[in-house]
Amino acid sequence: MNALILAAGYATRLYPLTLHKAKPLLEVAGKPMIQWVLDNLAPVQNLKTVYVVTNSRFVKDFQAWATSYAQSHSGPALKVIDDGSTDDSDKLGAIGDINLVLMRETDLANDDLIVVAGDNLFSEPLVDFAKSAAGSEATLATYDVGDLEAIKKYSSITIDSEGVITHFEEKPAEPESTLTGIALYYFSREVIPLFRTYIAAGNNPDQPGRFIQWLYPRQRVKTHQIRGTWFDIGSSETLEEANQIFAKFASR
Repeated sequence: MNALILAAGYATRLYPLTLHKAKPLLEVAGKPMIQWVLDNLAPVQNLKTVYVVTNSRFVKDFQAWATSYAQSHSGPALKVIDDGSTDDSDKLGAIGDINLVLMRETDLANDDLIVVAGDNLFSEPLVDFAKSAAGSEATLATYDVGDLEAIKKYSSITIDSEGVITHFEEKPAEPESTLTGIALYYFSREVIPLFRTYIAAGNNPDQPGRFIQWLYPRQRVKTHQIRGTWFDIGSSETLEEANQIFAKFASR
């Protein structure tokens, strides 16, 4: 199994903080966001390589961070991929980035793949997610927002008795569930070629949840509910809130 961390966005909502530093490299409770992600991926069994896809503006920063991290941590190999974009106007989008890495790193098609956003923070290692997803065609991590009004900002998901997606809607006007999909995914080697199919058909290359929305009527997509703390950082206010919340986990 391999993993791919999505870190190629330009985070314009966080300007000026992200004018000269990529959002996943901003610190939360004393360490970069992406390090929280990687620290939670590292305990996953049989994880070979963690790829980080970023853009031309910040690729050198990520390479420097990866070199420093590898020197002080054991675990899977790290490889940084430059998607060639330079600003928000020519970005490939998250699904476009996944497809680019799959085409460039051809060996990835031979193994299952975990995909996670570099700005999504988890308080717990992702071992249970990987174990739950193993053997499925695809698995989406979910989180119970617990509020029908709040979930209108996210996706709303309904599942059957086996935890398989039966309905998926982005930013629903009238949500039926408080369960949302988050940017943590598992794709089997059988599903990986469908990224090329999705892109070739002219579908929206941004927001990886759109791929799940396209996929679940075609393939069985399981879910796994994240039970610990999950945080999606999208503004300076949520960044400050994350600093306060994750400070208690940093001392573990």
